[in-house]
Order: sequence, then C-alpha cells, then structure tokens
Amino acid sequence: MSTPELRRAAVPPITYPDLPVSARRDEIAEAIANHQVVIVAGETGSGKTTQLPKICLELGRGINGMIGHTQPRRIAARSVAERLCVEMGVELGQQIGYQVRFTDQVSDTTLVKLMTDGILLAEIQGDPLLSRYDTIIIDEAHERSLNIDFLLGYLAQLLPQRPDLKLIITSATIDSERFAEHFGPLQATPEEAAPIISVSGRTYPVELRYREPKDGDQVTGIVDGVQELMAEGPGDILVFLSGEGEIRDADKALQDALRNYAAPGEGKPGSVEALPLYARLSAAEQHRIFQDHGWTRIILSTNIAETSLTVPGIRYVIDPGTARISRYSNKTKVQRLPIEKVSQASANQRSGRCGRVADGIAIRLYTEEDYEQRDEFTEPEIQRTSLASVILQMASLGLGEVAEFPFVDPPQMTAVRAGLQLLDEIGAIRGGKLTRIGSKLAQLPIDPRLGRMLLEAQRNGVISEVLVIVAALSVQDVRERPSEKRTEADAYHTRFTDPRSDFIAYLNVWRYLNVQQRDLSGSAFRRLCRAEYLNYLRYREWRDVVTQLRQVGRSLGANRIGIPSRKLIGEAGDVATAVRAFDRSKSDEIHKSLLVGLLSSLGSWDERKRDYEGSRGSRFIIWPGSGLAKRHPSWVMAAELVETSRLFARTVAQIEPEWVEPLASHVMNRVHSEPFWSTKLGAAMVHEKVMLYGMTLFADRQVLLSKVGTMEAHELARDMFIRHALVENQWRDNWHPFIKKNKAAIEEAREVERRRRVHGLVADERELEQFFDERVPKDIVSAAHFNAWYKKNKSRVDLVYPRSLLLGEEVASENDYPDTWVQRGIELPIEYRFNPGGRSDGMTITVPVTILPQLTDDGFDWLVPGMLKELTEATIRSLPKRLRRELVPAPDVARAVLEVLPAWEDVSAGQADVPTYREAFAAAVLHLRGVEIDEWGELPEHLSVTFKVVSDKKKVLASGSSITHLQKQLKPDTKQAVSSAVKKAVAQAIQPTLPKDGFGKDGLPASVEAGGAKGYPALVDRGGNVRVEVLDTPREQAREHRLGVLAKLTEKLSLPTARITSRWSPTLSLTMAGSPYATTESLVADLQWAAVRNLAGPVVKIRKQEELDAVAEKIRNRVEDEVYRLAEITGRILGSWRELLVAIDRAPSSMLGVAAEVKDQADALVYDGFLKKTPSEWLAHLPRFLNAAAVRLESSLDQDDAKAEQVAQAEEMLEKFKPDSLEAEAAAEKARWLIEELRVSLWAQKLGTSVKVSLQRIAKLLS
Repeated sequence: MSTPELRRAAVPPITYPDLPVSARRDEIAEAIANHQVVIVAGETGSGKTTQLPKICLELGRGINGMIGHTQPRRIAARSVAERLCVEMGVELGQQIGYQVRFTDQVSDTTLVKLMTDGILLAEIQGDPLLSRYDTIIIDEAHERSLNIDFLLGYLAQLLPQRPDLKLIITSATIDSERFAEHFGPLQATPEEAAPIISVSGRTYPVELRYREPKDGDQVTGIVDGVQELMAEGPGDILVFLSGEGEIRDADKALQDALRNYAAPGEGKPGSVEALPLYARLSAAEQHRIFQDHGWTRIILSTNIAETSLTVPGIRYVIDPGTARISRYSNKTKVQRLPIEKVSQASANQRSGRCGRVADGIAIRLYTEEDYEQRDEFTEPEIQRTSLASVILQMASLGLGEVAEFPFVDPPQMTAVRAGLQLLDEIGAIRGGKLTRIGSKLAQLPIDPRLGRMLLEAQRNGVISEVLVIVAALSVQDVRERPSEKRTEADAYHTRFTDPRSDFIAYLNVWRYLNVQQRDLSGSAFRRLCRAEYLNYLRYREWRDVVTQLRQVGRSLGANRIGIPSRKLIGEAGDVATAVRAFDRSKSDEIHKSLLVGLLSSLGSWDERKRDYEGSRGSRFIIWPGSGLAKRHPSWVMAAELVETSRLFARTVAQIEPEWVEPLASHVMNRVHSEPFWSTKLGAAMVHEKVMLYGMTLFADRQVLLSKVGTMEAHELARDMFIRHALVENQWRDNWHPFIKKNKAAIEEAREVERRRRVHGLVADERELEQFFDERVPKDIVSAAHFNAWYKKNKSRVDLVYPRSLLLGEEVASENDYPDTWVQRGIELPIEYRFNPGGRSDGMTITVPVTILPQLTDDGFDWLVPGMLKELTEATIRSLPKRLRRELVPAPDVARAVLEVLPAWEDVSAGQADVPTYREAFAAAVLHLRGVEIDEWGELPEHLSVTFKVVSDKKKVLASGSSITHLQKQLKPDTKQAVSSAVKKAVAQAIQPTLPKDGFGKDGLPASVEAGGAKGYPALVDRGGNVRVEVLDTPREQAREHRLGVLAKLTEKLSLPTARITSRWSPTLSLTMAGSPYATTESLVADLQWAAVRNLAGPVVKIRKQEELDAVAEKIRNRVEDEVYRLAEITGRILGSWRELLVAIDRAPSSMLGVAAEVKDQADALVYDGFLKKTPSEWLAHLPRFLNAAAVRLESSLDQDDAKAEQVAQAEEMLEKFKPDSLEAEAAAEKARWLIEELRVSLWAQKLGTSVKVSLQRIAKLLS
C-alpha cells in the first residue's frame, strides 16, 4: 500500500448528487467522527450505498488504510464500484476497486474497496486485525446473512483492539435498533446504543388492500387481483409467488382468464404479457424483464424481486404472503425449502416495490389480522441454517467457542451442535479441536463438505475429476430447462446422463463443453450453448471456479482432466457418445471421494414402501430429473436433500455400503451380540449390526470380538482364545506339536484319575488357562495372531503341560494300573471307569467273542496292583461283624495282609495251580490273626471285573462278571463268530467287484456269493463316510442300508447352516445354543437328516442312483420347511429339558434318589445325537415325557417306589428281550417308548398318553 501522503493526494474531488443521504451528510459525518460505530438506516433509493464512502473520504478516512465496503452479492459489489467511479471520475481498479470471488481489481492506490462480505471474512484468516482498513462499511446488514452476522460478531470483538477503526452499518429501516444495541458497549458510555441516522427514500403513497380469497385458492385470488388492478388504470403488476411450480400455475390461469394475453416475447400494444422471474431462469429471460415495452406486463416472481432485484415500472403488487424460506433441520440434517408466511418486514418490502414511479396499490391475499399476527422480522439466516462453515472458520481463527461468540442474534444451540456434528462427521474437528484435515479445509474457499471431498480425492488419485464435480456443486447447473422448451432441453441433456451417477453426468457435460470449445470458434461455441440449452455464462463461472480451485488445490496435485481426442470422437460417432465412454476406470474412486462429504445424505431402497430410507428416520425419493429416477439402486448418496412437496434427493449416485464404513467409522453406531467362538477362524466372534444415523448398513455380520475396540472386548477375546483354542482345542490349527502332546498328557492324567478313582486329581480349566496366560503375550487374541507369534518363538517357549501341572504331586506307578491283562498269552485291553452307581463302574476287560472260549475265570479276582489295597480293606469291612471285630483296625490289618499275599504277577496270569484271592486272603488272616474265614460278605461292584464280550465289529454281545457264565450265554454267538470270519473272507474276495461308495452303474445287488458263503451288500454310514460293505445277514443289511441311503440323500439335499439358522428367531437361537450338541453345525446336520428321513419314507429298497435321485427331486423343495418345523419342535424339547434340569438341581435332599433316576431318564431322552436316534413318530412327544418327569419331582414320595418298581420291571423285560428279526427290533423300539408313556401314566396322568399303556401291554408286546 502506498504512503499516506500519496493516498491523500490521490483523493479525487468529491461531489454529491441530489439524494436524501446527501442532504444529511453533515449529520452523518459528525456521527462518524465522534463514534466508532454508526448505523445508517436508509430506505432503498436513499443513496446510502454510493454516498457513504464519499463522506468517509471527506473525513480523511481511507488514508491510513482502505475503506472496506461489503455487499451481499457480487453483482452489487461490481455495480456499486462502477457507479462510484462514474461519480468520482476515476478508473475502476485505481482509487475505487472491487474484489469478488475469482476477480480482484484492487491496487496499491485503492482508497475504497467494494467486496462481498465473504471476501472480507476470508481476509480475516491472513489479517485478523484487518490492518489494511481504517474504515469498514457493512452494507445491507438487514439481510442478516451468515457472513454478515459473522462479520458483525467478529468486528464487535475487534473494535476494542482497533480504536482507530470505524464501523458503519447500513440497513433498511427495519430492525436497526438491534444493531445499535449490539454495538452499544463500544460507545463513550457503554450503556448507550450506537447512534442511528435514519434517511428516508423517494416513494409515492401505496394503498394497501386485503383480499383473502374466499375459497382459499391462491391462483384464483391472483387472477381476481390482476383483473381488479387492471381496472384501476395502466401499469405493470408484480406478483410474488413461492416457486417455479406456483409461477407456472398462475401463468396458465392468467392465460385462460385474460382475452388479450400474450406469450413471453410476443407482447404488443393493448396486450398483457406475463413474464416469469426466478433465480434459475436463463440470462436471456431475466434480461427481458428490463426491456422497454408499450403494453402491460405481469411479472410472476419469487421473492428475488423483494430486495435483490428492482423491477422497473411497477405500479401494482399482488402479495399472497408466502415464500419458500431456506431452513435447516437439525434432526434430519436437510436444508429444506418449506412454504412459510413472510414476516411483516418482508410484506412491507413487497408493497414498497410499487411506490417507486407513482401512487401504487398493493393487494395482499390475506387478512389484516393475519398480517398483524406475523413475525415482525424474518429470522436471521444464522438461526435457520447449518453452521459448519462458520464454526470451522472460527476454529481456524482461534475465536473460541461458538456459544460465546458475540453474534447479533446468537444461533440456537441445536444448530451449533448440528454444525459441530457435521464437522466431526467429515473429520474436521475431534473433541472440539481442529484436526489436520480441519486446518486444510479452513483454507479452501468452499463448503466444508465439498472441501473434504477434495482432500479425499487427493488420497484416491482422482483430485482432478472430483474438483470439476465439486465446482459444479458450488454453482448453478449449466443445463437450462426453459418452461416452454422443457422437452427439447431434456432431449439434449439426456445425452450426458449416466445410469449409475448424476455426478458422472457433470463430468460428461464438462468434457463435452471442453471439446466443443476446443474445436469451435468463440461465437460458434456460444451459439451451440444456446441451441442445446447450456448456459454459457454459468459455464464460464464453472470454469472460473475450477480454475480457482485448481490454484488453491495445486498442492493437492490437481490437473486438467482428459478429454477425448478427435480420433476417438470420430470412432464414437459424436462428441456426446465419446465423452460418455471416456475414462470410466476411476468411477469407484470418484464416488468414494464424494461420499466422504455426503455421509448424512445416504439412502437405502425400501421395496415395500417404494422409497428410500434416509438418515435419522427421513424418507425420500429421487428427483424426477435424475438419471437414476426410474431405477432403484439398493444404496444411493445425494448431493442435497430438498423438501418441497416432499423430500427429494438431487444429484444422486449408486454406491456400495462397503464404501461407507472406512469413511464413517467414527460416527457409526455398532451393536454387538453376545460373543461366540468360531472354530473355523480360531477366534472369538460377535454378530455386529452397523448403523449410520439410523440406517442399517450391515444387519448381522460376523466380526472379530477383538475388533470391537474396547479393552474389555480385547481381554475377553484373549480369554476365549486361550480357553477354546489352547485349552479345549476347538480350532483348526491343532497341528502344533504341543497341542497333540497336551492332549495326550491330559488323557493320560484323566486315565490316572479314573484308575485311582479320585475326582479333581487333574488340574481344572482355570489352571490350564493360567498356564497359557503366563506364557502367551497379551496381544494374542486369535489363531492368526498366535500362529504368527509361535512361528517366530516356538524354539524359545514351551507350551507343553508339565506333569506337575496336571497331577500335582507324584502319583502311583503306571504298573499299578496296567493297560492290558494277559492270560495264557492272550492280551486283553483294560478300561477303567470312575462312575459310582453307574454302569460299568470300575475295571472292564474287553473280550472278543472268538477268544471267549479260550479264557477261564482264574486270576481275574485279584484285580490289578493299584486296587489290591482297596480290595483288601473292603473285604475286611464286608465280613460279618463277629469276624470283623477280630480284624481291627482294618487299615492296619489290610497292610499286614498285603505283605504276605503272593505277588500279583504270580497269581493274575490264570494258572490253574495258584490260589484265588479269597483263598489267599483267608490264609493270610488265619496266619496273622488266627481268624478262620467261614463266611464272606458282598463287595462293592467296582471291586470285581466286568467282562465285555464284543463281535468282530466291536458290537457288545454281552457283559458280566463271570467268564464261565458268559461262555454258556454266548455259545451260539461263538459259533456265529466263526461263520462271520468266513463271511469276512467272502467280503474281501468280492469287494473289488463292488462300487466303493455308491450304487455303481448297474445298481447295488441284494446279495453276493463266493466260496460257498453268502454276503449282503449295503451302503453303510461310517461317521459321515458312506461306503459299500458286505454284511452278514439280510437283517443287518436292511438296517444299515436304510441309514446309508438316508446319509446319501442328506448329503445331496443339505443346506448351508447359516441359511437354516437365519430363519430362527432370537429366542429359538438362544434355546438351540443350550443344546447338548457340541456345535450348532452338528445340531443342524441332525435336523436335516431327520427332515430327510421324515420326507423320504421307506428307502431300504433303493439300490440304484436313479431311484435315489428321483426321491431327492421329489422332496427337495420341502426339506427346508421340514427342517424349520423340526427346529421348532426341538426348541420345545430343549425348553422342557432345560426346565427339568433346573428342577433336578433344586430338588430337596429327600428327593435325591428320585432326582438321580429322573436325571438318568433326561439323559436318555436328550443327548448329543438324539434327533437322529429318536424315531420321527416319537420326537414331538419328548416335551411331554420331560414335563412328566418334572411332575414326578413335585409329587409325593408315598407311592413313588411302587410306581418306580413298575418302570423297573418294564425296563428289565426290555433288557432281557433279544430281538432276532427286524420285526422284533421294531417291537423293542416301540417298547422303549411305551415305557416313557408308562411313566406319564404313573406320575402325570393329567398330561395324558398318546396310546393306551400298561405293564401288561408292554409284556405282551415283547412276548
């Protein structure tokens, strides 16, 4: 800036035209000289805008700094600057300059700088003290835009720091007192308000007429008003309307009502021409308003003609009293344009439009009472818009909290919170602090949402493309749709439409215009724009914005985007086709970049309601002019949501919900289910519902518990990994050597526990978990983490359980509990069970039936060395009292007896010449105490050997405590075993000629023969592996083949587990989770098997693939529903089972015996695999059987023993029954379930039975 002397010399001569302000200039000058803040209230036409800068210059202002003069609109800043240059005889850009967005005509000698209020606001960032100015004039402050309110608040803080700075606020006469009070503390006496100088304008009297339409029809009221005013005499009529739709309706009504109506541009003397006026009108149509004419004009205008634009020649006004007022909803985050009643001040402005050239008449289409009840002033924009930009600038300038900023009218806290929420959404603010992104956004001269898109585009490598789109969103659309040429315009514009994105359509238009401008002369290009309804001036503005943004974003790497070459255009056939097909590879990155600024403007299609569900409960449809209006993508984003007749999404694109999460994770709401363990992933998982502003992005996806983000979740994930994977071995990565070693060590320790018959000997899960917790790092929460860590550290860490951990102190030698028994050179496996009161408690030796004849009872009564001490003590305690009295204390006597007994190795081998245990015991006692044993007591069951005789297929044929008895009992089976051995040879001989796992080409034969023996081929299910085997009997063949065919059918018709469980209600899912099945997969597998069994019917005769396929196709479509039906039944079964288990646990001590029997019954009804084992006709009865058992627990003990005896008799009959045919097997199966019905009839008669039942009927069935 030049020196004060040069600037003083540059002040031109000042003259004043004949205007109302000129007559008051001395009074105004005195106020400015004596006060730091002055308010000049002047009506339109008073001259305040052009004359105040000259008054300031005469006072010597503008010498030590410029006079900054702000205007709300760019056109006003330029026109005022040009007018001042004319009045003062200087060149624009010298003493008088102006600056608007992208245009700067200011020099070092500039004394008065006209600018938009946004320019001054932007300068604060680089010059917080506004040191380049000695005077600031805020013009048209009554408009109360965001920028004006921010400037006024900032200046209120700045003025005490700049006592040399003068502030002049100009306003219409409305609400000037509000400004004066706001700046009162800056006066000589703070309690005084700033001085107000009111200057009247040049107006003629205006007559007000209130004409509320009788039927409430606004269009009818307008037509009646026009006819009334035309009868008053010549003069143009200005009609205010709410929007373009209302303008079209009124125009049509006037066309129908006026005989001398003329279309726009066709007016002639004596006719009436109606012209529309609204912001989106093309430039040519707007200029038509100002052209001279010799006939009556009716201007149908939005509120643009209220203050922004002065329409010449208006004598009459018709005011319906409404307008579309921009209003931001903090709830839906939508900038709405509802039709509202205008304030009294706006109504007066409208009526004042007709008092400029002569006496005027204003007809208000509402009552005077209505007018009196309206708000005095229009609500300031700051109280009805998003405050994000203001808050961002304030944070950048370090102005403190928004709530503490001295706004003239402070914004509502809901609006402040909405602005902060938006800035948090786009990552500009975190915890009230400006982020790195926020600092960058504050330097970009565009809306924060749009700026955020540019920053994301830089990261995605599409900054050049997104910059063009962002520029398009910040200016008016270049595509024009004149009301009378809409069809032709749409035909041209459809060429640019993209079926997936309106944003890409912007790029298509941009490339199209760039190509045409490259290939055409300037005049030809402008003619093309006019012909194809593309606004040339808006295109220039678009280009200016792109250029400016490119300069600002040069550090972001923005360059010009490519356009098709002439060769490509030639191949495509025309320019529009070429640009649509040009460079489509970056579409996803472009939309991801745009998405980051539009997170609250998403929507998901609701097929039922045929609209989109948006954020915070909003619902919208796509604007009919969109390229996606006739499609219904599942997810869309919109540049804006505007509410008129309903909520519309404008400028829309299809998106994928997966794109949203990385950009919006900080504002998403995640709801998690209870954790569960995934064997497949080897990690703790949760079901997650992901929502954004009320919209569900992902309904029920599985995620790692450790990814939930809290310390508690991380710790729980680690605990579950240690428990399920490392301790319980529920993972797929069980190939680690330590896993196998630990599994073997635990089984070995369990075996020691069983053999020693001591519970709690082996370390519990808590101790094992602690073992791993001390050795595995704290950040290991899954199999993936563990495998990576263990691979690097396995040589330095030992994860094998030490024996001391599993068993504590050293236990007895392994020789005390051998694994096998050897008699006459034959090794027999020994199994130890610790199951007091249950079956097979103690020591069990498995004997193959083919070996049974070779054995004797000799030696087995000695048990094993580890049990001899207990056997000896128990023998003493079992003796009659007269003998027992001689052998006390029993433990001491037992120890002495053990010392003289022969060595176990010498007596256990079964030699005929060694004594039995009782003989050796009696001899020892006689020797030690002189007591002769002549009577023996009964020993506990576990102190005698149980022999389990098995077939060659490991099927248990019989069990007992005497080899001799078993030999007699199983003599026929022994013979059959020899026969089976022969048949096995048959099977081995013919097996190669049979298919391995199916029916083969010619089907599976019913029988085969070889070497004089006969075999029966069948499909046999060996734990999920179905294969062909040759069986011994038709009976065995029928039984096994049925199961094999069902397994094949189930495999063919099997549905995914997730599909089955997706139909379960939350309650059913919770119930199923408590089943005895090890996993949900095994439960669902049995449900599917049972469903196939129920639907397939008899399958035993299926022996060809075609037969199996036919059955599969017949039942395929019914399987899923049958599975669901069975799942419902299973849910009821499990519910009754769980209630019964609770009742068992709560049983009083007097009922412990009954509770034990009921527990055995429950275990026999519901167990892992019961869905497969329970016949279909009995499955639905299980809840009743379980409920009957619960009733028994609640019943009196008086008759319980008698009833239990009946059940015991029935069970004994069934146990003794040996079926020798398929029919007999069916009878045995039915008897098993009749016993359950018998229980119901005995203890819960009210529940009823499905069939008649009694002990006699069961006996008859089994006879």
